[in-house]
Amino acid sequence: MEYTGIKNLAAADFNRARGRAVLLKFLSFLNTDRDKMLSFYDVKDILKPKNQVYRGSQTVPIELIVGSEGRYHDFNRFFLPKAEHLRSRWERVDEAHIRDIILPAIQLYEIGGVYFVRDGNHRVSVAKTQNVEFIDAEVISLSSEITISPGMTTDQLKEAIINSEKNVFYDKTKFGELTGDMSLDFSTPGRYDVIYDHILVHKYFLNESMEEEIPFSEALVSWYNKVYSPVLAIIREWWLLANFPGRTEGDLYVWIVKHWDFLKKKYRGYSLAEAAGDFSRKYGQSKGRFFRFLALLLDRIFARRG
Repeated sequence: MEYTGIKNLAAADFNRARGRAVLLKFLSFLNTDRDKMLSFYDVKDILKPKNQVYRGSQTVPIELIVGSEGRYHDFNRFFLPKAEHLRSRWERVDEAHIRDIILPAIQLYEIGGVYFVRDGNHRVSVAKTQNVEFIDAEVISLSSEITISPGMTTDQLKEAIINSEKNVFYDKTKFGELTGDMSLDFSTPGRYDVIYDHILVHKYFLNESMEEEIPFSEALVSWYNKVYSPVLAIIREWWLLANFPGRTEGDLYVWIVKHWDFLKKKYRGYSLAEAAGDFSRKYGQSKGRFFRFLALLLDRIFARRG
């Protein structure tokens, strides 16, 4: 094929890829995460891998390459180009594909069973557009106990992490069996470790007045009844969760206890209820206060009728 013909074909390929990117962006306007490519650094921050290993050269399935280290703003989740400034380099890579010119191996990170591009985003984009199934790559693997599925969004990944942490916590502590409560939930990873530490601190203070060390299970039940449940009662009585959309009662417990500790050290004499109210006023959304006021008003009306 002549040089001009190859140039025209590469230009047409880029135009089709850009057209598909624009269409998918329009179709995803109600849920932009459906079109957003995963950032390697976001995923790494969520999974917190403890080590990495150089795996060398491998042949990697294109469908398992789901994100990028640094170019996740330039391509959508299907590696379609999102901007016109990508044209020149993209077309040069496509021209090489059309001519069957072998390009250097790309560089990838592997984590959770999927791959993120270190170097070679345009080559991956062209390969996906041309329906190539495999690509040569140098791979560095990072440890992860969580498996990532192609198509998973950042929010879905966080949810998978939280569910895994909850299963580990409930299994390790027998929390559900001891308290009968299966609803200790959080909106962000890492909170179950905080709860575990709270129970250990409570156990330490209980042991100060005991001749023999109490078992962890006894400390857990005591913490649940004497610390966690009173905070939960205030959250529910004052409808505080309405001030924090997308959050859980567990989130508010952690924040309120931390805020209460801060206020007691700074001012002394602050009650738990005062700390909860102060936290809600300072950090909650105002529209939630309307629903709390309405609930209290209805409670008073029905109380008078009773």
